Amino acid sequence: MNSEKPLLEVRNLKKHFPIRGGLLGRPVGAVQAVDGISFAIKQGETLGLVGESGCGKSTTGLLVLRLLEMTAGEVFFEGQDVGKMNKRELREFRRHAQIIFQDPYASLNPRMSVGDIIAEPIMLHGLASGIERTKRVEKLLSVVGLGPHHARRYPHEFSGGQRQRVGIARALAVNPKLIVCDEPVSALDVSIQSQILNLLVDLQAEMGLTYLFIAHGLNVIKHISDRVGVMYLGKMVELAEGNDLITNPLHPYTKTLLSAIPLPQPGLARNRIILQGDVPSPANPPSGCRFHTRCPERIARCSQEEPEFRKMGSRSVACHLVK
Repeated sequence: MNSEKPLLEVRNLKKHFPIRGGLLGRPVGAVQAVDGISFAIKQGETLGLVGESGCGKSTTGLLVLRLLEMTAGEVFFEGQDVGKMNKRELREFRRHAQIIFQDPYASLNPRMSVGDIIAEPIMLHGLASGIERTKRVEKLLSVVGLGPHHARRYPHEFSGGQRQRVGIARALAVNPKLIVCDEPVSALDVSIQSQILNLLVDLQAEMGLTYLFIAHGLNVIKHISDRVGVMYLGKMVELAEGNDLITNPLHPYTKTLLSAIPLPQPGLARNRIILQGDVPSPANPPSGCRFHTRCPERIARCSQEEPEFRKMGSRSVACHLVK
């Protein structure tokens, strides 16, 4: 990490999607996709964001880049308030903050060659033209493990892993400082996942990149993250150094996620925690702690009082059971 000052700081971020009903389509409720989360990421650091589908991870990534407008809260990039940026400032911000999408095929224009896909952001931001732009595209392809001849091909001619490499090259094209990795390996085979993860780690070391890395499971996120934030139903329930979280989880939900990681050695048994019931609706979250309806360690207080997300040494946790 190059600086103590955060590159990205998120304060009390919220995104509520309105639910409309009746003949006039008036708001009758709201889906609380993200409901008041805060975190910071230093230059050169990787913050992993993990949780079940629907917990608000990907929405958080889109809010950070202002690809979605926030309902409330603040996002600061290098000290600038992203929510208050005008069009010119937002364009400059997006040169420095890019995204790698989950589906490497859906995120690439099938009518454009790979060379044109990578060259497009370079052209839009006026970073290079003509021969210089072509050379830059070829260099980016080389950086992600592809060759110059791949520039003339189209997305459907590539495997899933190769398409994700193209997506990474496109994100790198404008020399960003921050990259939001929105489940970049979840659509890939396990053998290819490790290749992409290793590539991202190497690129970070070489270019000083900062990642917000979003994933479903801790088995993926633990290999790349300096710190890990655990989300449940729009809330952050635990945030800690990666090794601390893996070796000493405090929140019952974090313990559940860890128990689901397969062990590499056959015959070794893990004490698997099976949660009861379904995930509550974010349109009608439970009172108190949102996890209490499924928590195997819950006490009476959990259903009545929402736990504060409080700092405890080098980590933060929201749980009445943790003293």
